[in-house]
Amino acid sequence: MADTGKLLLRLALGLMIILHGISKVINGLGPVVGAVEKAGLPQPIAYLAYVGEVLAPLLVIVGFWTRPAALVIAINMIFAVALVHTSQFFTLAKTGGWALELQGMYFFTAVAISLLGAGRYSLGGATGRWN
Repeated sequence: MADTGKLLLRLALGLMIILHGISKVINGLGPVVGAVEKAGLPQPIAYLAYVGEVLAPLLVIVGFWTRPAALVIAINMIFAVALVHTSQFFTLAKTGGWALELQGMYFFTAVAISLLGAGRYSLGGATGRWN
């Protein structure tokens, strides 16, 4: 059952993050570029959002290079919070939950996957070096 649980974690995280990536592919990176420039970082850094929200989730979904791909997603979430959501870090939502609970869930799920690996139901297999 552990491998089934790993598959469910991978699919949940990968599918939810890749939807953000698809939106960026369709609509462009305008808001991300603006946030990166506002932070004083070089504009090309914004294009790493495609790595963190398209490539890495695809790798997590199929279970290939799963551990490093999950770490990329976790780092992507750190950048998202730092660039856009810093003011919400210590606040609660109107419903009483943490204002950044979704970002936190993405981050900690990615960290958990990087620690657990892909499991048996993956392209890399349970014994793959990076899975």
